[in-house]
Amino acid sequence: MDLLLKNCQLIDRGYVDIAIENDRFVKIDKKIDQKAKEVIDVQGRLVLPPLIDPHIHLDKCLTSEIMRQNRSGTLEEAIEILWDIKRKYTEDDVIERALKVIKWAISNGTLYMRTHCDVDTIAGLTPLKALIKLREMVSPYLYLQIVAFPQEGILKDEGTEDLLWQALEMGADLIGGMPFNEYTEEDQKRHIDIVFDMAKEFRASIDMHIDESDDPNARTLHYLAVKTIRESYFGKVTAGHTCALASYDDVYANFVISLVKKAKMNIITNPPTNLMLQGRFDREPKRRGITRVREFLKKGVNVSFGQDCIKDAFYPYYGQADMLEVALITAHAVQMTTEDDVKTLINMMTNNAAKVMELREYGIKENNLANFVIFDCYDYRDLIRTRPSRKVFVRGKMIAEKVVSAHLNFHLTKNQESLLI
Repeated sequence: MDLLLKNCQLIDRGYVDIAIENDRFVKIDKKIDQKAKEVIDVQGRLVLPPLIDPHIHLDKCLTSEIMRQNRSGTLEEAIEILWDIKRKYTEDDVIERALKVIKWAISNGTLYMRTHCDVDTIAGLTPLKALIKLREMVSPYLYLQIVAFPQEGILKDEGTEDLLWQALEMGADLIGGMPFNEYTEEDQKRHIDIVFDMAKEFRASIDMHIDESDDPNARTLHYLAVKTIRESYFGKVTAGHTCALASYDDVYANFVISLVKKAKMNIITNPPTNLMLQGRFDREPKRRGITRVREFLKKGVNVSFGQDCIKDAFYPYYGQADMLEVALITAHAVQMTTEDDVKTLINMMTNNAAKVMELREYGIKENNLANFVIFDCYDYRDLIRTRPSRKVFVRGKMIAEKVVSAHLNFHLTKNQESLLI
């Protein structure tokens, strides 16, 4: 065999050896004594499948370096700020910024990513063309899905519908939407109907930005769930953000969550951005700005989380494409404090996200591609807290390493040393 990993710690199987041959896991057992070209003693460290970011905007990343500040900190002003930037997009510019973020992500252990790409009459198809090129460039290392995303609306931004059809013909993997950004409730429903027409024509999955608002009257999640059920599009629809759900009364919220469960939809929460954007005009106590994560999980809905934004008008000075950082922020926002909660958080950025992206051959299982991460961590409960060093493997070969270290540069007197003993 090509590679033998000794003394690996898997969350679900304890301590095992892992054998890899011809790019794949060929054997996972308590002890493997076969010879291998290379043997790595993991020494009880934690081994996980690659991390997944199922919701990010690569075309917008790092644009805060060249734009005016978002003084209000709101979603609405962020969108307005981007108008001037998007008019100046070039393919090379988008590729350069997005590639830098992807390199960060890979070094942090993320090898699967779904990006939403703006398709509208402002930027046209320029960012999509760039990300399609980038998808091919990074394909040996990172699997990238592209969502054609009409952030400016479909009916509201005349001409966008034609561009979305073109985007799918060019090779966008999914069709997206942002129905709450239409003028009327009727237009919001029509927005969703149009997206389903496109999805069915191209046999594509759907991933929409839904009710990213504090407004308790936002109702597009309800209609999206009903539409999914009526179209029998089970397991192929994802709703991102769904912030308004937290502002509903409990009776109506539980009803909508039940519809989401019946529709077999996926939910993605994005705490880094929504903790910043939502509740801006609340007096104390301020709403947390994120969806009802615990209620979804309790109902058995598949829930994941995403980075969403990195250094753009929505999230100007933060983000480093590290899903462990996103997990930490999510843990605080949702108040996830038990051992089971930590396992849930790890699942949300691995197995749950894999279900969102409809991945095959994902996970540390025999016959799957040998993609994995070795973390310098001996207890899964410490993983998110410490965000440790890690080694990243694709098809059984290490492609990246992130080293986290600390150096103390001070000297103790004899008396000070004695106090520490």
